[in-house]
Amino acid sequence: MEIPEGLRYSKEHEWVLVEGKTATIGITEYAQEELGDIVFVELPEIGEKIVKDDPFGAVESVKAVSDIYAPVSGTVLEINDSLPDSPETINDDAYGDGWMIRVEMQDMDDLKDLMTAEEYAEYIEQQKEDDDEDDEAEDDDEDEE
Repeated sequence: MEIPEGLRYSKEHEWVLVEGKTATIGITEYAQEELGDIVFVELPEIGEKIVKDDPFGAVESVKAVSDIYAPVSGTVLEINDSLPDSPETINDDAYGDGWMIRVEMQDMDDLKDLMTAEEYAEYIEQQKEDDDEDDEAEDDDEDEE
């Protein structure tokens, strides 16, 4: 699984590419793999304000509908117009053509709460271990029944 250097990552599995005060935001390869085939994307309007840690859109896959959380606060400058017609682009190229929105950041300090690629890789490993433990606990519960 790819975790590009030079991006920042949230615990909700969004990535951020920072260029000056502009943040390009998408969901990580890990997130799209967990979701499965993405069939619908809901994005905010240009000019809309997004608030750090609040949902700004949603992705629907064959498995579930998931909110997308803002890793930074700011004003939406641009949305990826191709995603509503081709949501599978996120599955094909999460860090490239699958970007979702570009935002003018309100507070550069928002970036302090985001992880580096190395920290995010460790975070995913921890999540996988926790999931495995949950699965084992569920298997134990089923054995007792």
